[in-house]
Amino acid sequence: MGDNQGSALGRGLRHPEPPKSIRVLVCDDHAVVRAGLHALLSGADGIEVVAEAATGEEAVATATAVHPDVVLMDIQLGAGIDGIEATRRIRSTPSAPRILVLTTYDTDADISRAIAAGATGYLLKAGSATELYAAIEAAADGRTAVSPPVADRMMAQLRAPRPTLTGRERDILRQLAQGLGNKEIARALFISEATVKTHLSRIYAKLEVDTRAGAVAVAKEQRLLD
Repeated sequence: MGDNQGSALGRGLRHPEPPKSIRVLVCDDHAVVRAGLHALLSGADGIEVVAEAATGEEAVATATAVHPDVVLMDIQLGAGIDGIEATRRIRSTPSAPRILVLTTYDTDADISRAIAAGATGYLLKAGSATELYAAIEAAADGRTAVSPPVADRMMAQLRAPRPTLTGRERDILRQLAQGLGNKEIARALFISEATVKTHLSRIYAKLEVDTRAGAVAVAKEQRLLD
């Protein structure tokens, strides 16, 4: 075989490119937790931590700047916007990364709000490292990843009968969904502010939430505003 022919064959051989690592942004307001996650993920094959954020606002700005594949997002982030709002803002941007909520909170309202905001998965910090690695890979592929306890709560919620709301309670929920305050709702529905507060407490009890945002999220999730 001549040198020219051998060179041509050599040029024709292509070495397979190594698989690309999943680029991860870690958002948590506790420096020790961020450091622990960074160390944990740095030891995993195919995962690279490209940035960290301590606040919701920082997470939104950093996600836009570094273009990660997956954002690990805590819910409670201290002052400023929470992880749910940060998720909503990140997911509204072009070529948005996947959001994987990683938190200690597993209430129905938090889960519903996270999903409504665009989160791909919902994990609890009590889970194992193996579970976290698998969830990051699933999220990067656009597949849903949830902790087993969260999956159980979601299934129980689906099986449970929808709460029965009165016509007035639905009216108030619709006003809540538009972001109106108690005074504005009272004015719009021609009722007193005290009556609005009474209906709100009943709505919270029926939906098993304790915030306005939680009530709206559950109402949308269960199609109570249709």
